[in-house]
Amino acid sequence: MSGGGKVVLVTGASSGIGESIAGYLLQKGYRVYGTSRRAAPGFAGEAPGLPIILHMDVNSDDSVKSGIEQIWRREGRLDVVVNNAGYGLAGAVEETALEEARAQFETNFFGPLRVCRCALPLMRLAGGGLIINISSLAGLIAIPFQGFYSAAKFALEGLTEALRMEVRSYGIRVVLIEPGDIKSAFTANRIVSREAAQNDSPYRENFRRSLSVMEKDEQNGPLPDALGRLVEKIIHTTKPRLRYTFAPLSQKSAIFLKKVLPQRLFEASLMQYYRVK
Repeated sequence: MSGGGKVVLVTGASSGIGESIAGYLLQKGYRVYGTSRRAAPGFAGEAPGLPIILHMDVNSDDSVKSGIEQIWRREGRLDVVVNNAGYGLAGAVEETALEEARAQFETNFFGPLRVCRCALPLMRLAGGGLIINISSLAGLIAIPFQGFYSAAKFALEGLTEALRMEVRSYGIRVVLIEPGDIKSAFTANRIVSREAAQNDSPYRENFRRSLSVMEKDEQNGPLPDALGRLVEKIIHTTKPRLRYTFAPLSQKSAIFLKKVLPQRLFEASLMQYYRVK
């Protein structure tokens, strides 16, 4: 497969999944723009063999609009958007302040929404395009002590389902990728809510046990390299599916079990797995 000069925007491309996707597509001949909120204004990293790094903060309407307009002025097209920017927030629901919860949604839900709203008019003008929203298995199965991360991903799933139907007649394809546990900087970058970090938390023992399971699974998970191949496969698929799950069979099976098991039994098995007593 070859990029054929297609222009791709990958948000959150400074590390982890985004960096792997951007690097892979670049090797395959795509014109890749990766975003980072830490990059200097304008373009940086314009060197052979590297994605073009663009300053963009998905929490800002103006930053997203400016970034996409810069790509359009340089390229005159935007063929593919991969909405990947995001972070994890851990803590009990009770012990997560509203401002912490809002910040999680601002990045993980409203961030992709901002990018979609700016990219869609350009794609309609061009007569087609592809939007890939990076969700998570946690957007299908709620994880204890990651309630707001799951909630934001659940919301992204619903938004993507609706958007896919709304833009199909314009030749725009919309897809979800749902990774399981991936070995990346996501673990180190996870934010723990302020109250959950306190030693006197009534949830302290359950939280620590559960978080240790998550971190172990993540660090023993696959590297994100293969996600680039999956994204390219989707790019070349005329009628892609709504959902592409990227996870070991053991984690994929949890989706099936949620559908077929009584809720009480499935919930009990999930609590046992995450050592919640």
